[in-house]
Amino acid sequence: MPGFELFGDAERKEVNEVLESGILARYGFDKARNGVWKAKDLEQKLAEKLNAEYVHAVSSGTAALTTALMALGIGAGHEVILPTFCHVGCYEAIVTTGATPVFADVDETLTLNPEAVKAAITSKTRAVLVVHTCGGMAQMDELIQVCKQYDVLLIEDASQAIGGKYKGKYLGTLGLVGVLSFDFLNTITCGEGGAIVTNDPLIYKRCDEYSDHGHDHLGEHRNEDDHRYFGTNHRISELHAAVGLAQLGRLDQILAIQRRNYNVMRSGLQSVPGIKMRTLPDEDGHSCTHLSFFLPSEIVTREVVQQMNELSLPVHYWYESNWHYIRRWGHFKNGSWMNRLYNDQKKEIMHYSNQVFPISDSIMSRCLSVGINLTMSEEEARNRGVEMAQVINNVIISNKEAV
Repeated sequence: MPGFELFGDAERKEVNEVLESGILARYGFDKARNGVWKAKDLEQKLAEKLNAEYVHAVSSGTAALTTALMALGIGAGHEVILPTFCHVGCYEAIVTTGATPVFADVDETLTLNPEAVKAAITSKTRAVLVVHTCGGMAQMDELIQVCKQYDVLLIEDASQAIGGKYKGKYLGTLGLVGVLSFDFLNTITCGEGGAIVTNDPLIYKRCDEYSDHGHDHLGEHRNEDDHRYFGTNHRISELHAAVGLAQLGRLDQILAIQRRNYNVMRSGLQSVPGIKMRTLPDEDGHSCTHLSFFLPSEIVTREVVQQMNELSLPVHYWYESNWHYIRRWGHFKNGSWMNRLYNDQKKEIMHYSNQVFPISDSIMSRCLSVGINLTMSEEEARNRGVEMAQVINNVIISNKEAV
């Protein structure tokens, strides 16, 4: 994590093939491109890898989620439940459709708490968005059951857990639709890119059309296409798809390195009294992008963060993140939009915008995550684990003595 750490000749080769063809656009210019179709190749290879029927590549993970929501008919008057800990793009995509984001607590999986989802469901709930964070997974059996019980759609965002599995199935393939992000900092990258994954041909077709201005892609030439629906431009370029195609070829290697470094680093940390590791419903399916754990208190956690920063030991304290935890989303809490929303949607969003989440706060204020580097050797990972363990142990001991 992330894939760009292994960028090299394979990516350059794929990109150069696009440059040599001279066709950077994903659609059209069939003869001129000389058989070079990187977006189509990426979709086919990704579908094969994930054992999914359909994959549609787009320009970003946020575009993938927006497109999926549109294809599912989600919009005005609908509510979509999502976790308090996720990328801000999840909230943005829901608002873009005209629907209302409704947040629910996470548990120590760092993903949606199934009981909190139940409590958040109303007559307006149309879908539940499960976000598999930091390489791990949600309690999928329970969440699938909740969605069935209340007849709501299940969407998976597996952007932070590409290649992860739950009981043998790839994350992003257990719901009605899954979305992936190939952002520069994700497991595999296109620079910018994303994808929708589904086994439903109608959803796939609607995604294909919506992301390209409503083109039905049935004409012999683009100007002969009909337009059944309104759409927009979320097309991925051939250059970005080319990078992603090479990165997908590295996925197994990336996962193997992550798992190795994760395990040796974890072995150094888990021996420290007071550390509690993140709950993983399927430990074998963890993609190991991050090593996440909980400390005894917020005071201890903040002091550990300070000392690790002083020692240049990278660590994520999501509780203070402007992009990944609801607590710091000022634009959401203050109702700040560039455009004017319909009054009903604005009222509904503001109704939910300043909820308090003491359960999520208690969890996230004690949580730290360490990104697993691909360029780090096994010995370096082991040493990093020992260094972090010493810092954490010293802070925990000093706080006990202070009491």
